Formats: sequence, structure tokens, C-alpha cells
Amino acid sequence: MGVLEGAFLGLVQGLTEFLPISSSGHLAIVGTLIGAEDPGAAFTAICQLGTEAAVILYFRKDIARIIGQWVRSLTGRVPRNDPDARMGWLVILGTIPIGLLGLLFQDAIETTLRGFVVIATTLWVFALVLGAADRFGRKERTLDQLTWKHGVLFGLAQAMALIPGVSRSGGTITMGLLLGYTREAAARYSFLLAIPAVVLSGFYQLYDEVSTGAAIAWAPTAVATVVAFAVGFVVIAWLMRFITTHSYKGFVVYRIALAVVVYALVLANVLPAWNGTSFG
Repeated sequence: MGVLEGAFLGLVQGLTEFLPISSSGHLAIVGTLIGAEDPGAAFTAICQLGTEAAVILYFRKDIARIIGQWVRSLTGRVPRNDPDARMGWLVILGTIPIGLLGLLFQDAIETTLRGFVVIATTLWVFALVLGAADRFGRKERTLDQLTWKHGVLFGLAQAMALIPGVSRSGGTITMGLLLGYTREAAARYSFLLAIPAVVLSGFYQLYDEVSTGAAIAWAPTAVATVVAFAVGFVVIAWLMRFITTHSYKGFVVYRIALAVVVYALVLANVLPAWNGTSFG
């Protein structure tokens, strides 16, 4: 992978990370089609540090307030049921599922589950789930009504994004809509919930690659991360405005169309079906 390929993949990461269309799936598809091959789970995790930096910058006031109140609740300076302190605990609780499942199924995530048949299938299956949730969800609840049970369910939905094609934001937003939360509330909690999971995953993958002596394309990865940060910030700002007046229908249609394209490319042996194995 060269620097130009890295920059292009960073652009793809920034454009797709926060939209419910799967950034990891897009990185795998685009990386293979431009000749850089699937950049892999490690590149994806490190590149996501850029987009999470964009989240931290965009929600910096919320994050600072949540962390401050959470720390004060530990010393008894504010009640433990303070809304911001409680949100801090809910983010921690919701992070546990993806942390445990990521460690347990790390090998499968980095190999078998990156097959393009898996990606295409998860794209259209979860498109239908998102469409149903957006169509029939009550969209009444706000974040101050977030319960401990719902925090765990959000966390389990986020953990499903370990499979390329599911989408981290798509999974958590879908769960939020199914539980009756507004589009804005589901998206906001989705972004906050992703911060510890993505940051820890990125640095863990970085440590793992360095400690095992694996060859890392540092320049392309660094460029991709910077590009992903800049583009990701713009996408967050756009999406938070967009969902106040629009449904997720467009994303549902896009996911299904992309799934059809990926299946066609697999049948044509342009993309591998199962972990490097061509179809037919």
C-alpha cells in the first residue's frame, strides 16, 4: 500500500465511519479493488483512531462534562444519579460486550469474517433491520431516559460491528430505534459509546503489531488516519443535521445496492468469497 492508496482509504474511512453503511466493509471492498488488497483489521482499527479523534473534537464539551461529573460522583461531590455521571457509567457498561467479544473472536474477525460473502450478506440483512427499526420505532425516548438494560443492549449491538458489513453506528442506531429512542439520541449515544471501544482497539492493535514485529506501512497508515479525521469531522456535523429532518431510507437502499454489487463481483471472481478463496 502506497501513500496515495492510504490517503484514499482514509477518505473512505472518514466518509463511512459515522454513516450506517459499514466503514470496515468499505475499506475491505475498496482496498481490494484499488489493488491495495483488504487493508486488514489492524489497519482499520488504527485508521479509526482518526475518526474517533473527530468525535472527541465534535463532542468535546459533552465529553468533558460527562468525565468531570463521573469523576466527581466517585468522590461523592455529585450524586451518582447525576445525568452526566450516569452517562459515564452507561458508556463504560456498553463498552464491555465489544471488548470481551473482540478478544474472544479476534482470529475470526481478522480472517474468516472478512470474506466478501459475509460482508455482502451483512450489508443487506442489517439494511432491512435498520429500515424496519426506522419505520416502526417509536422515536420518543431521549438520552436522559437511557436505562442500564438499554445500555447493555446498545453495547451488544455495537459488538456486532466486529463483523465487517454490519456497521458500528448502524448497529447501535438500529438498536436505539428499536428501543424507541429518537434518531438524534440514538446517534449521539452511538458516537459516545464508540469512543472507548475504538480508541482501546486501535492502540491494542498498534501494540500487537509492534510487539510481534509485523511489517506496518507507517506512512500510508498515518496519512489515512489524518485524512479520516478531517473528513470524519465534516461527516459528523452533516449527519447530526441530516437526521433531524430525514429518515435512514437512503442508507438502507444504498446498503442493499452495494450488497448486490459485491455479490456480482464475487461471482465474477473480482473479490474473494471466503478469506481469499474465489467463488466457483
